[in-house]
Amino acid sequence: MENEIKKLTLEELGYGSFFESSRVKLKLDDLAVARVISETKGAYKVKNTDGEYVAKITGKIRHNARSKEDYPAVGDWVAVAESGEEQAVIRGILPRRSVMKRKTGDQDRQGEKSETQILATNIDTAYIVQSVGRDFNLNRYERYFAIAREGGIEPAVILNKIDLISSEELDLKLTKIKERLGDVLMFATSVETGEALEELKNNIVRGKTYCFLGSSGVGKSSLINFLIGGGTIKTGDISEYVERGRHVTTSRQMYFLSSGGIVIDNPGVREIGLADGLPEGGGVFKEIIALAKECKFIDCTHTQEPGCAVLAAVQSGTPNGEQLANYVALKKEAGHNEASKLEKRNKDRQFGKFVNKAKKELRSVGHKDY
Repeated sequence: MENEIKKLTLEELGYGSFFESSRVKLKLDDLAVARVISETKGAYKVKNTDGEYVAKITGKIRHNARSKEDYPAVGDWVAVAESGEEQAVIRGILPRRSVMKRKTGDQDRQGEKSETQILATNIDTAYIVQSVGRDFNLNRYERYFAIAREGGIEPAVILNKIDLISSEELDLKLTKIKERLGDVLMFATSVETGEALEELKNNIVRGKTYCFLGSSGVGKSSLINFLIGGGTIKTGDISEYVERGRHVTTSRQMYFLSSGGIVIDNPGVREIGLADGLPEGGGVFKEIIALAKECKFIDCTHTQEPGCAVLAAVQSGTPNGEQLANYVALKKEAGHNEASKLEKRNKDRQFGKFVNKAKKELRSVGHKDY
């Protein structure tokens, strides 16, 4: 099996100068480094040149964590100290070079909603996987692309299970993807026939990290099983009745290919919320953003305003109305997230002032602890 425990160099694990300089800057260079390769309900497994270890975080990291983003995630580089045979303690998390995250609607420690969930970190390429059936959705591809680029990750398209449709239907779908997303890396695959699988495998580079994202049942795990050379991951088909994927992968897991590449399988995520703002460069929406500069009003929403250059362009067919509607929805979502962050920062600032005032008053009455 290609995923058996084996010794790899730090470079083969994805380590580089960015992480080493961060380790020195944080004064963690007296500790070993390891990469988080799996996480299940707060239990971590890490890997470095010496092998794999079960790891736990220190009470200090847990105490200082203000949200889920402050905990280790699959893909993270961490500073560790051995605490026993095949066990380690995580004493620090190195800064992330890239991150794939989403809004979950969960609550953080302060009871605020819309908690951010880290899907994977330090990723080079995110493969966005859809199947050719009811799961196929251009807006969803666009959303994933925006979120990947927001986190500093280059996205790529995998259209899977192409054996289920005719070549004419496939050409139409591929044309629609190119029209919407532009000149992007794209693979039209089938595990059943082997179509484009070797091409996909050859695209994975030693020391680089790739994550697979998409709904349950679209074939992410089957694709990864091919890449790692065996049936390591449980798989499940989309229901023939409703074509909805059954949840099979239940935790994030990192796998190492014999070619030296690294892949991460993620649980199926059908809807993914924008965690921060849209990328400044616009990514898949760069044409709309460029047109928006010619609008009559600076705060144009591109929905009904007179003199809107974007709406005028839509009438001529480029961009199309569906893409504009998706952009407007994402822009509105990004604005809401930014407002929520500002509100939370103001609440934290007010709470901090309250605590400092309380401490000052306690000191004034001679309370020794303050």
